[in-house]
Amino acid sequence: MSRITIDSGKRGGKACIRGLRITVFDVLSQLSAGVTQQEILEDFPELEVEDILAVLSYAADREYRVDF
Repeated sequence: MSRITIDSGKRGGKACIRGLRITVFDVLSQLSAGVTQQEILEDFPELEVEDILAVLSYAADREYRVDF
């Protein structure tokens, strides 16, 4: 989870990857649209496979923590 950062001065405080301006949402929305990990890595060369895995882990953790 250390790859996911939140900075109130960057992208409106949204969860980003390693302090970059690429948000968790950016990656999740592409994955949900059917874009492959390899295509994402080609579109965002500053990302690494571990970043995409961190995004998925972050999303799973957030889903798990939702209280009803």
